Amino acid sequence: MDRVSCTPRPDWTRRIEAQGLTYHSLGLPPGGEDGLWWDESAAYAFTAAEIDHLEAAANTLHQLCLEAVAAIVATPALMDRFGLSLAYRAYVIESWRRGDPALYGRFDLAFNPDREDVAEPKMLEYNADTPTTLIESAVVQWFWLRDVLPDADQFNSIHERLIARWREIGRRQPPGALVHLSSYADYEEELRTVEYLVDTARQAGLNATHLPITQVGWDKGKKRFVDEQRRPLGLWFKLYPWEWLAAERFGAHLPTADMTVVEPPWKMLLSHKAILTVLWDLFPGHPNLLPAGFSAAAVGPDWIAKPMQAREGANIRLIRDGQEVARTAGGYGQGPVVYQRAVDLARSDGRHVVLGAWIVGDEAAGLCVREDVGPIITGASRFLPHYFR
Repeated sequence: MDRVSCTPRPDWTRRIEAQGLTYHSLGLPPGGEDGLWWDESAAYAFTAAEIDHLEAAANTLHQLCLEAVAAIVATPALMDRFGLSLAYRAYVIESWRRGDPALYGRFDLAFNPDREDVAEPKMLEYNADTPTTLIESAVVQWFWLRDVLPDADQFNSIHERLIARWREIGRRQPPGALVHLSSYADYEEELRTVEYLVDTARQAGLNATHLPITQVGWDKGKKRFVDEQRRPLGLWFKLYPWEWLAAERFGAHLPTADMTVVEPPWKMLLSHKAILTVLWDLFPGHPNLLPAGFSAAAVGPDWIAKPMQAREGANIRLIRDGQEVARTAGGYGQGPVVYQRAVDLARSDGRHVVLGAWIVGDEAAGLCVREDVGPIITGASRFLPHYFR
């Protein structure tokens, strides 16, 4: 797993904007000295054996997570860890028992073959509900590979597998049924992500359309969720966190609504940081897991504290030998936290790297690489392409 310097394509901005990545330059530290989000001045080179290892680890972790969900819905004491209301507990359990379909997710992994503590891929968390960096992973880095290293390969079947998964999900709906996909219309990354997912759903033969999340309504008379034209929502994808939905005015209607939601309600468990404690309790010592608990003493002298439902590296504290090494700001600082044993993400060149392993349906489908000069990967950390030979 080597970081290799590359020469950016002269027209890289035009190329990736045409591919949907219009938010490639954040202008924010610590994304880098020049504020880039997408960075093709370097790439990460893997061996085929390393890719096989990562793929196997992602598949293993996904299966462990499914086993964990099965245990949680059968064990009230485990379900208690997630702080769900009685209505939403029942909603999650029913969704799991029905086999409501999931589309995709992304594991964040620590992995560095040169470091003993992370020579095996270690799960940091599972972005199972609203994962982004999808266009970069599925499309933009693939076309970068074709342009720059056409004789190399890439762990990336995300696009094809999304189309295939949409077909599977669509078979559960009446022929020609309208599929709504929602996000904020004024948040560019989320909007572009959902536009891309609309395209993959259409390529799968579905009648898909984008519906801004602010236009989702509740029809009291029909007792149905509807769009702005009062058409009922039958299959609804939302790039909007479940915990936010539950807090909305119409959130109380979701557990009894007659519609299929993707990601499904049972994904509330996997996107919640309490899942880290359940996994460690169920599979203690597993080589792809890190110790996790509800106290620092449960995980050792080096730990990282994560708010249960924080996103993009917000409100994290990193402690080594009793001393705070780093912390991040954000809007999740008042909630309960989970403690996880800290591992060193640093490489010999001073970069800190987290790998994203994509799951589509129930199989590993691709890889992405994020890096930062700081020890915590955040929403402003850089995305670099990868390849293997």
